[in-house]
Amino acid sequence: MAELTELTSAVAAGKRVDTIRITQELLAAGHSPQLIVEQGLVPGMAIVGDQFKRNEIFVPEMLIAARAMKEALKLLEPLLVAAGIKPKYTVIIGTVQGDLHDIGKNLVSMMWRGSGFAVVDLGTNVSPERYLAAAQEHKAHLVGLSALLTTTMPAMKETVRVLKAASLPNLKVVVGGAPITQQFADEIGADGYAADAGTAVELATRLLESAA
Repeated sequence: MAELTELTSAVAAGKRVDTIRITQELLAAGHSPQLIVEQGLVPGMAIVGDQFKRNEIFVPEMLIAARAMKEALKLLEPLLVAAGIKPKYTVIIGTVQGDLHDIGKNLVSMMWRGSGFAVVDLGTNVSPERYLAAAQEHKAHLVGLSALLTTTMPAMKETVRVLKAASLPNLKVVVGGAPITQQFADEIGADGYAADAGTAVELATRLLESAA
């Protein structure tokens, strides 16, 4: 009989075929979809995030692991919906206005999904107004802003201003990207800064649980 720890290991190793097989075996054995996500997939992506932060793996390996996790979620999400189980937190993510880069954003998005968050990905070149509208529509708990170009850092600042001015209850705003620093995040009033996708998971979890 497959064990949850086997699923964790398969996800962390990016073994897509094994991840699908073990997920199916766990379901057949009577494990709940929620348990499989929380005790199988999430720990696997946590391992990947830690390895990435320590430079033990790099972007290609992280993408492979995230894709393996995504295949398992394809099996589990319909069952979670049917059971009326929803993610505890909803997060919005996008690349700020004027910036079309999305690799970093996509990594964070996949890591957040793998950690059990409901993720609404707005894509690239996202205006402050679109971020705000999405946060309101989805009753988001957190908004993540990404930028790769120094020329779009003012757009990030304006987006933070617009989101904060709306005074949405308990909404947290986090930022990241190549030119972004903790100092810049503090200057523009963001609630947090993440240097990489692994850190983004830890940051989001810490902020959301402290606000709960």
